[in-house]
Amino acid sequence: MTGTGWRERRIKVHVYLIGNSMGGPVSLEVAHSAPERVAGLVLASPAGGTHNQPLGRALVQLARDVLRESPRLVPVVLPDYLHFGPVNGINLFSELVRFPSLERLLRTPVPTLAVIGSRDPLMPPVDRIRELGRLAPPHLTVVMIDGAAHAVNFSHPGELAHVISCWLDGRDIVDDPDQGGVSRVLHLRPGDGRSAGSA
Repeated sequence: MTGTGWRERRIKVHVYLIGNSMGGPVSLEVAHSAPERVAGLVLASPAGGTHNQPLGRALVQLARDVLRESPRLVPVVLPDYLHFGPVNGINLFSELVRFPSLERLLRTPVPTLAVIGSRDPLMPPVDRIRELGRLAPPHLTVVMIDGAAHAVNFSHPGELAHVISCWLDGRDIVDDPDQGGVSRVLHLRPGDGRSAGSA
């Protein structure tokens, strides 16, 4: 069914979208296009935007990230990259870099949780995140997982799942001591933060 046909049938859909890396911009675009259908967004390592521009800078950031990820990630992602092809990969990555992720995030129309890794070179530094976060709506929550690089879903899946679960349930986001990494809510504005471990 086409997107138009879906709208014409007026199906009542109210969902949470979880997007990882490039899935972040996709989820943001859906939320901006049809906010009445989206209950909330969870963005894990939402890449793209000014911090990754121009493309050469993004490629250097990606190379740095490769050195920070677990070697166990290689056999997981390499077959997909090889199947997709280097030309298609560069073209897609170029599109990602040009997508205004930051602008979309700062104007997110729905409750949004962004989870980033402290060692992710594709994300801005913490001070810049806090500075820009002052422009964000109060329904944006940013959580940092210490020790994680870009593939936080691979390196810290238990901690990521715990953070998402807390946010979806409306509970304070606190670190799970049984999982790797330490989660902390970043204060974006005075009085912000839903965790005793907020920073």
